Amino acid sequence: MVRCRCSGPQDPSLADAVIFASRKIMSSIEYDLGYLKSAIDVLEEYLLSDEIYWATGSSPPPGDPPYPQLTLGGVLLAQARLKARQDECNMIPELDRLVLRLDTIFSKWKVAWNKKASREYISRLNLWRDFLEELRMNPEDNYDRYAYEATRRVMLHLLEPFAIHVSAHEKELLAGLDKLLEAMFVSNGFIWEESIEPGFSRAYYWYLYGHLRVSQR
Repeated sequence: MVRCRCSGPQDPSLADAVIFASRKIMSSIEYDLGYLKSAIDVLEEYLLSDEIYWATGSSPPPGDPPYPQLTLGGVLLAQARLKARQDECNMIPELDRLVLRLDTIFSKWKVAWNKKASREYISRLNLWRDFLEELRMNPEDNYDRYAYEATRRVMLHLLEPFAIHVSAHEKELLAGLDKLLEAMFVSNGFIWEESIEPGFSRAYYWYLYGHLRVSQR
């Protein structure tokens, strides 16, 4: 197994930014499959490391941007996106094999997985809080970032079942941030591509169905 760890201080936001075009997720089935495969190949080494962000060392399909760094949130998001689109082509057997590999790794390294998920949860919670604060202080310059930044909120939802070391204070912080967002949010259509909407129901992902009030300038 080739070590692909990134060294030195990094901006965590760069780990996600490359999967967006015009601040909206627009990745293909092949892209998400490729990311998930490459992530699983180094996942055990990643789980046993001290890093939250880890390079996969793999190349995306020709013409696509580089893969984001490996995180559990990224893995769970890619899996959710693929499950939402699995009827688009004959990819169900391949996805099932990948999910089985993920389940096997989780069962083997459950303690390490939960610790990593908890650390990432806190990191993404802080980034989400920072965005909402920037939005509150300077809405005109930040409202158009929402479709991108909302990915952090989605990852928080996906990480939550595994983030067992997160304190009650941090969970209360997320609830408070949701209330802050609700105050400036207008319910409307799905903000990501239509093909993955079935995998992100309005009941659980209400913040993906609408826009910020300030966008109605």
